[in-house]
Amino acid sequence: MDFPVTFHIFGKTILAHPLFEAVGMFLGMRYYFYLKRKSKEKLSFNTSAAVLIGATAGALIGSKLIGNLENPYTFCENFSFTRFWSNNTIVGGLALGLLGVELAKKIVHHKESTGDLIVFPLMFAMIIGRIGCFLTGIYEETYGIPTDSFFGMHLGDRYLRHAVALYEIVFLIVLWIGLKYIQSLKKYPSGFIFQLFMLGYFTFRFFLDFIKPRVEIVGNLGIIQIVCISVIIYYIYTIKNTRTLYLKYSR
Repeated sequence: MDFPVTFHIFGKTILAHPLFEAVGMFLGMRYYFYLKRKSKEKLSFNTSAAVLIGATAGALIGSKLIGNLENPYTFCENFSFTRFWSNNTIVGGLALGLLGVELAKKIVHHKESTGDLIVFPLMFAMIIGRIGCFLTGIYEETYGIPTDSFFGMHLGDRYLRHAVALYEIVFLIVLWIGLKYIQSLKKYPSGFIFQLFMLGYFTFRFFLDFIKPRVEIVGNLGIIQIVCISVIIYYIYTIKNTRTLYLKYSR
């Protein structure tokens, strides 16, 4: 296979990553609306609109901001709006998207969790997007460091590299199976599936970034790993409190 994989659409050459990312978001949203129609939990229009706006705004700002801060020296010294807009990361999108949702819920005075329904559509979109990342090879910053291990692959240069996009796809499939099993038990509080997803994914990303090129900010940690640690701590605390309250009121 030659990297990057491109597609010719309407006379234009398009990289696989943005194309698969767009398809993933579209199919993920269709899957979400399908699950929403089947769900017994109905949110008011004001609550649904506030959550959607909060999630979208937070995810957009977070993905761009954290994506650019991966290399803060370049960001500060050679700032350009074009570069700022083109850099993004799902870690920033998830982290600040969560913050946006929580702020929106406070504004409309909604206390219940709203995250469980979005988990599997989100994972579905991420899997499709990561296929695009893999097909783009080294031509966007979604590749691994060189390796001599059995897992090394040629991704567009002379080095054998960790195919981190494929690792993430495998992890998401395994996580999907595990969360579906927990969901089938129907013995968990509202929001628990989303909390487990966030804790699992950010833990995975913390370790995955050790085999990705990164600018070390604190010790040998990059900005994405620092964000991951913050989210991991938040969700360990949140899951502990959720479990305590659930046990208290389910007796």
